[in-house]
Amino acid sequence: MVFADSEATGGVHVSTPPAAVKILVAGGFGVGKTTLVGAVSEVTPLHTEEYLTVASEGVDDVGGVEEKTTTTVAMDFGRITVNPQLVVYLFGTPGQERFWFMWNDLVHGALGAIVLADTRRLESSFASIDFFESRGIPFVIGVNCFHGHVDRTEQEVRDALTLGSEVPLVMGDMRSREVGRDLLLALVEHLLATMSAVQ
Repeated sequence: MVFADSEATGGVHVSTPPAAVKILVAGGFGVGKTTLVGAVSEVTPLHTEEYLTVASEGVDDVGGVEEKTTTTVAMDFGRITVNPQLVVYLFGTPGQERFWFMWNDLVHGALGAIVLADTRRLESSFASIDFFESRGIPFVIGVNCFHGHVDRTEQEVRDALTLGSEVPLVMGDMRSREVGRDLLLALVEHLLATMSAVQ
């Protein structure tokens, strides 16, 4: 906690609240957004998951993730205190197309984004990439290597997603806190580079 100068505040200690940074975690259905938020959050994350039911059959595409039994219907929320002056709030977006309307509300105030991709179905990440590109919001790509399995090279992923070399890409198991840290650091560096280029 930072205290202001006592003389400047009439002898009263005034704490300065930390700056808040909002980051979105996006991607297709079942790519690991909830997992990533849970892996890096310092608090028990808020999840709005519900069980998949027969009502979603023919509506939600579970191809490639047939074992998935729950889905985020609103958002995931986590928090990371970087230091007493900076707190990062993570908002995980719902992945199914029928919930995409919520992205327009969640994106307000976001400084940047992490887009997760699954090499088994890279096309599920196209909508997230288009969303952030169309709004000029810097983002990084996290390729979720489920259980450490890597079946594509970084360049193959870049080619499939038509990503320029300026977009950072991190490959790893999103259950790992270290991989989540690397993704966040890559985003911070990308944000700084983007701001420097604008100035």
